[in-house]
Amino acid sequence: MPLPFLTADRDLDTGAADIAALPHDEPDHWRRPYRPGPWRVGAAAVLLLLASFVLLSAMIIAMAGSLPGAAACAAVGALMIALALRLLRVGLWVSAQGLRQVNLLRTATEPWSAIASVRTRQQPVRWLGLPRTVQGQALIIERTQGEPLRTLITDRNGDFLSRPEAFERAADVLEAWAAEHRG
Repeated sequence: MPLPFLTADRDLDTGAADIAALPHDEPDHWRRPYRPGPWRVGAAAVLLLLASFVLLSAMIIAMAGSLPGAAACAAVGALMIALALRLLRVGLWVSAQGLRQVNLLRTATEPWSAIASVRTRQQPVRWLGLPRTVQGQALIIERTQGEPLRTLITDRNGDFLSRPEAFERAADVLEAWAAEHRG
């Protein structure tokens, strides 16, 4: 008995190719035009699991009577939780105001008027963000003035590894947003 309401990709299971990846009903709100990938969600889940063990150890240390050690463990656990949540937010976000590039430690927002083009290109890309490079596709965002934005979306990153059709859909949606709002 299939339960399509429980899957995040229920729209993709229907086989309808003409349905947009994620429609943008509210263009004034920031939204990611693609779903976080299994590698990114898995890494965040492992980090949250480790944080739960650190917080459990903080509780045990506090019950043993060492409050400074418990406070240090609780701070490390809170830092791990914040890191896991930030890891889930990494990516490109769009709205009617512009394009927001969220990195692990930094966020940059560009208005649509400052973006010259959004396109995909074959080039060496980093595999899962590690220093190792492989040949793949990258989404290149060129500014009207200055250097292009740092490549954040590739077909080998945590959102799209082993999911080339999801990368193509996300690139198409981002190119459509750029064409619609630059114009």
